[in-house]
Amino acid sequence: MLIHPEEILETIKMVSNENLDIRTVTMGINLRGCSHPDIDTFNENVYNRIMYYAKDLVKTTNEIQNLYGIPIINKRISVTPIAIVAESCDATDFTSVAQTLDRAAEDTGVDFIGGFSALVQKGMTPGDMKLINSIPRALASTNKVCSSVNVATTKAGINMDAVALMGKVIKETAEMTKDNSGIGCAKLVVFANAPEDNPFMAGAFHGIGEPDCVINVGVSGPGVVNSAVRALKDPTLGDISECIKKTAFKITRMGEMVGKEAARRLHAQFGVLDLSLAPTPAVGDSVAAILEAMGLESCGTHGTTAALALLNDAVKKGGSMASSSVGGLSGAFIPVSEDEGMIRAVQRGSLSLDKLEAMTSVCSVGLDMIAVPGDTPSSTLAAIIADEMAIGMINRKTTAVRVIPAPGTKVGDMIEFGGLLGTAPVMPVHKFSSEQFISRGGRIPAPIQSLTN
Repeated sequence: MLIHPEEILETIKMVSNENLDIRTVTMGINLRGCSHPDIDTFNENVYNRIMYYAKDLVKTTNEIQNLYGIPIINKRISVTPIAIVAESCDATDFTSVAQTLDRAAEDTGVDFIGGFSALVQKGMTPGDMKLINSIPRALASTNKVCSSVNVATTKAGINMDAVALMGKVIKETAEMTKDNSGIGCAKLVVFANAPEDNPFMAGAFHGIGEPDCVINVGVSGPGVVNSAVRALKDPTLGDISECIKKTAFKITRMGEMVGKEAARRLHAQFGVLDLSLAPTPAVGDSVAAILEAMGLESCGTHGTTAALALLNDAVKKGGSMASSSVGGLSGAFIPVSEDEGMIRAVQRGSLSLDKLEAMTSVCSVGLDMIAVPGDTPSSTLAAIIADEMAIGMINRKTTAVRVIPAPGTKVGDMIEFGGLLGTAPVMPVHKFSSEQFISRGGRIPAPIQSLTN
């Protein structure tokens, strides 16, 4: 392939000035062979299995980073949902499993490990119940473990018993990590239509249809897209779409190269490249800034959902041409705390929880990294989850909720999580009760698919 000097300089500029990086290299590890009735033996099997596959993950990705000069920000592990592989354990509490995962994450040097998870969209087994009830203690007693629960799919409907339970689990997790502003909730996500090959935390887990060991890659790149859009001279929206497609192609090509090289060196299969635009707290590396570059005065105003739909579609069109295998979530992320532009929009009053919910109908993932007052009732949290699950179920897409009822806070307060988790302004929720609706329980049936209006 002939590469022009201008293209080399362009890539150097993307990396040095526009925050271009590989957001994450995530190794998925199958733990199904680790099951054992004795939880101590099970934990030993889990630790040994993770260390066998992932002992060189960080060293290898660092070597690739140095070879190509491309920053690889996060190295992560995802494992088979623990509720599945620990189902046969005699123990009533799975907190020790989370602590084993945390120890393995420390010893391998990765940033996070995901998979303290359960899939309960149609109902809950005893193992699922044990895991969900263990989540608050698990997240309060570990540093690197992430947890997720899938409560809805388009095929099964919404398990409202699980939704109500997750409202209580989120409250309890916030309370048990109140000394750190409820940071346990930043490591807990509730899904509809969860993908099995997602490289992003907190929702990553190694799906049951995956191979024994796999490498999935997630790219970043909002700063690059933002810069490209702002460089256009009086463009139409069609011009903007074309510009984003071309930029997404370049970003994705880089991720594909890194992912395949990592998989080869680690003797794993290359899984998928996730096409998501994932923001960081760095100035300019913001999805909200791209929307404002299209002509919106402030993210959240009228037109924001349309602009986000354009962005998401163009990224997918451009990126899919550059990769042999696209998967995961693949869409623009709109977390509040991790996106400097979103934070400013909330502080200006242009971006509300309701508008964020509307935006999630056209992008991934959902209501992400949103802080709400600490006295928010669990039924209100569950109702927020239910609304977001309904959007995912009806529209046959992935949606998720990662909400933080930060203890002791009120609307307008700022919560500092540090690092990629960023800073979250506490946003208001509706004051009217959803208690009776949530307490009815049961399951919202799966939607009919032939009448789509």
